[in-house]
Amino acid sequence: MMRLKNFTRGCAHKFRSKMHKRRRELERSEQGEKKKRRRGRKKRDADTAGYSLVDKRNDAFEKFYKEQNIVSEDEWSAFMSALRENLPATFRITGTRSHAKQVSECLETIFFKDMHGLKVDGEIVSPPHPLSWYPDRLAWHVSLPRKVLRKHPTLAKFHQFLVHETEKGNLSRQEAVSMIPPLLLDVKPHHKILDMCAAPGSKTAQLLELLHAEDTATSTMPSGFVIANDKDHKRCYILLHQTKRINSPCLMVTNHDASVYPTIYLEPKAETASAGRQPLVYDRVLCDVPCSGDGTIRKNIIMWKKWNPTLGPGLHRVQLRILCRGIEVLASGGRLVYSTCSLNPIEDEAVVAALLAMSKGTVELVDVSNDIPGLKTCPGVYQWRLLSKRGEWFDSHEQVPEALSQGLCATMFPPSADEARQMHLERWYSHALRILAHAHMFYSWQSTDSSSSSRHRRIFCSCAAKVGLCTLAEEIPNSPSSCPPD
Repeated sequence: MMRLKNFTRGCAHKFRSKMHKRRRELERSEQGEKKKRRRGRKKRDADTAGYSLVDKRNDAFEKFYKEQNIVSEDEWSAFMSALRENLPATFRITGTRSHAKQVSECLETIFFKDMHGLKVDGEIVSPPHPLSWYPDRLAWHVSLPRKVLRKHPTLAKFHQFLVHETEKGNLSRQEAVSMIPPLLLDVKPHHKILDMCAAPGSKTAQLLELLHAEDTATSTMPSGFVIANDKDHKRCYILLHQTKRINSPCLMVTNHDASVYPTIYLEPKAETASAGRQPLVYDRVLCDVPCSGDGTIRKNIIMWKKWNPTLGPGLHRVQLRILCRGIEVLASGGRLVYSTCSLNPIEDEAVVAALLAMSKGTVELVDVSNDIPGLKTCPGVYQWRLLSKRGEWFDSHEQVPEALSQGLCATMFPPSADEARQMHLERWYSHALRILAHAHMFYSWQSTDSSSSSRHRRIFCSCAAKVGLCTLAEEIPNSPSSCPPD
């Protein structure tokens, strides 16, 4: 009995020791996490303070875009001043339409109402306000710095609510112009959707929400789906993290090069077994292609230092190949949106002009200026110039010396006068709607081929500071026969 008692007492002592050790480890872990959070807050505050210390000037950037005439001379000062301002925060209320409206009402009645007339350090705080062009007041603009959020109990409570609801998936932090391409796709619950360059996933999540927008407690699951693809497998994990909050079974993530995205074949149904396997084509395709990213200069301030005129031409071929592949997998009667984060016409208008030339008159521009009421727009461009590494300007490919012809290919230049007449590019300017920092650019195309035997599609297009160029395609003919090589 004594041995058993001593043995039991020894086991209990070891157990208590392990529990004390485990508790100490947890306490040290919690203290470590608190230190990390404090360091993170200090780093964010330092980074925010550092924004004002960055030299937001780049003579080459200004010279290049002045030459492209993306804004008028009268607006140039306002445009550059807007680029030097910090990018305000925006967020979107997610979920089905009925659920999202409940969250919106909670925000407006509980939090935003208390912010009107609120003063911090003697200054009146600007409360959040809805983006006027986003449907149902489900996207909001916030211009409150992090320091201000922590200085007043009402604002601190609002900040905690934002963090909590974001973790739950009821809110999604997303830049305003990033919300535009999914809206242009006009997604319905039965649509088959391909997001070709999906990571980090904010647009994919928005597409899923639009797919489930009409869901109710008693409704059936949408018959459509979203395939989200990205070439970088690490970014695919970020994509999964971003979209899992939607908790939708209508999503599949793939990891493949978008420019050579494989054709997926579907097994035939019993009634069509004789037809064999059929290729999957998509009702909606989003091509948010890799780009130079100079339209993100308000957020990515390092761009002021590293920007140079060779960034755009280096990506033009890849962008055109991805757009061509998107057209190839698009169903007759479908839509495609092409978007970039670049201001550069070589990445925007030049890519679309090359596609129009390949289409040989079956596609023309149409007006989509009324698709998003309230969106401020600027006209696009149909003439632009290229600048070489050596600082030489070129207006056409014929002017490029042979030593530079490989880097500056023909599709980077604007169409000739004859080509412009054939493609009706006079409509480009009137229908183009650029979304810039000080205002907001879109344009579109429509098939002119009325032959009943040929497949044709329409293309709508939009250019932006963040969304450099959006192209919506609907009923585009058989895919372009050739795309530029690397």
